Amino acid sequence: MAAGIADFRIATMYHLLVRSTGLVAAIIFNCASLPVVAGDRIPAPVAAALKAADIPQSAVALVVQNTDARQPQLAVNDERPMNPASVMKLLTTYAALDLLGPAYTWKTEASAIASPVDGRLAGDLYIKGSGDPKLILEQFWLLLRQLRARGVRDIDGDLVLDSSAFDVRDETPPPFDDKPLRPYNVTPNALLLNFKTVQLTLVPDSVHHKVDVLPEPRLDNLEIVNRIQLEGATCGEWKDALQAGQTHHDGKNRLTLSGTYSVDCGEKGWNLAVLSHTEYIGAVFRQLWQELGGSFEGKVREGAAPIEGRLLAVIESPSLSEIVRDINKYSNNVMARQLYLTLGVDVHRRAASPADAEAVIKTWLAVKGLNFPELVLENGAGLSRHERISASSLALLLQSAWASPLMPELMASMPLVAVDGTMKKRLKDRSVSGQAHIKTGTLDDVKTMAGYVRDKAGHYKIVVFLINHPKAEAGQAAQDALLEWVYEQH
Repeated sequence: MAAGIADFRIATMYHLLVRSTGLVAAIIFNCASLPVVAGDRIPAPVAAALKAADIPQSAVALVVQNTDARQPQLAVNDERPMNPASVMKLLTTYAALDLLGPAYTWKTEASAIASPVDGRLAGDLYIKGSGDPKLILEQFWLLLRQLRARGVRDIDGDLVLDSSAFDVRDETPPPFDDKPLRPYNVTPNALLLNFKTVQLTLVPDSVHHKVDVLPEPRLDNLEIVNRIQLEGATCGEWKDALQAGQTHHDGKNRLTLSGTYSVDCGEKGWNLAVLSHTEYIGAVFRQLWQELGGSFEGKVREGAAPIEGRLLAVIESPSLSEIVRDINKYSNNVMARQLYLTLGVDVHRRAASPADAEAVIKTWLAVKGLNFPELVLENGAGLSRHERISASSLALLLQSAWASPLMPELMASMPLVAVDGTMKKRLKDRSVSGQAHIKTGTLDDVKTMAGYVRDKAGHYKIVVFLINHPKAEAGQAAQDALLEWVYEQH
């Protein structure tokens, strides 16, 4: 075991035991007299929905359990390792809330060795990231405004980007699927800006029979070739009719857009991940710096910010509790991967790799007395074909969170059924509407959910439903049926 992890276990074991022992003992005492109702029979409406979807019982795992009970009310294949898809984000976000604290923030700093004189910085400008999962354009603009306010106008040297907080060496690994420009395929970076995406606003022009494309931000190192054809069909799944490809030739980057777009769609935003991290930040910096009245003719390169550098500007991220809400409500894979690596940085106090983050989470689980022998982690976001966890382990995780003072932060971060996030369009006008906080997960052949349901009597229950099957997407009706069934039980 690495020295950092060993120190972490020693330093936190006593704290966690003191904080949790009394609460756990109270739960055990209060549950001792509760009747245990366990079974492996899938409720009739759920079984019927699975049958209609042609999904066998062997391809699903279920747990329904009172938040304060020692045994589940319903357990089917609950010990089987399954691909959880984005439900794995519950493990990463709960661990982060517990280890970092809900008020944790990230800082992005701008520094230089020389001081500006008469508006001129005679040397390089360094921008150092700490892994902020939500450094968006507006925040970056505020950082540059601080620089202007501190007297920096003309930069004689280079822009040096320090992303050394994360040990992620390969910037362009193979994408998760065959859609490399989709934002969820963006790789982590300690200086991640705006999720490395450009938003293309598609504007149909029926008069000239064309589709205008308005990019934001406008990147001076990216040529956009628009070959999209306007058509008169109904809008439907409009993104499926569009294609985008990025090429690099003779030092130039080109984004070629093709396919068809319906006039019936009106204006839509299409987000694409483009360029490398360094190229993207450089282009955004040049655009914003020019708009702020500054001048810069140097190169953009990677490098380490000097220890002796003078801090010129700093921007702070939203709090972790806000970040966790974005991650779970909208299942943001890039933000989850940034948070996952941050766990390694915060514990080890050095550049962290995915292996470091995995070690931190597994040690944290051990300290909390949670034994998940089947757990397989890759990036902590669930955007993986390799990650595995059982329904039983997820239920234990949610039960641990329920007994934690951090329960309100975690539960509030999960989509509220029929109200917001990834559950906004599900179970509208049904009895369970607004009565459950459920994290969802979807990959090809994977459909999952886990969270808390408040039943008709006002009691909260833990619900986990994992499907791993080629027809998994059709299993959503069965999952919805389970949520309604749990709500009606009391």
